[in-house]
Amino acid sequence: MILNDFAQRIRNLRIDRGLSQEKFALKIDMDRTYYASVEAGKRNISLKNIKKIADGLDVTLEELFQGL
Repeated sequence: MILNDFAQRIRNLRIDRGLSQEKFALKIDMDRTYYASVEAGKRNISLKNIKKIADGLDVTLEELFQGL
C-alpha cells in the first residue's frame, strides 16, 4: 500500500511541475526505467533515492510524505 501511495504522490508532484518521467529522471540523475518502476509502485526505493526525488521536486522530505 505505501509503495502505491508514494508512487502516486511523486507522480502527481512531477506532473504538477510539467515534467515527463524521462526529463525528471535525467534531472535527478536516475535511470528512467528505474524511476518509472518507482512511480509504478514496483520498487522498494532507498532513502538516498527518495532524497534525490525530493530535491528534484523542490520539496522537503516532510512535504514529499505529506498525506501518506
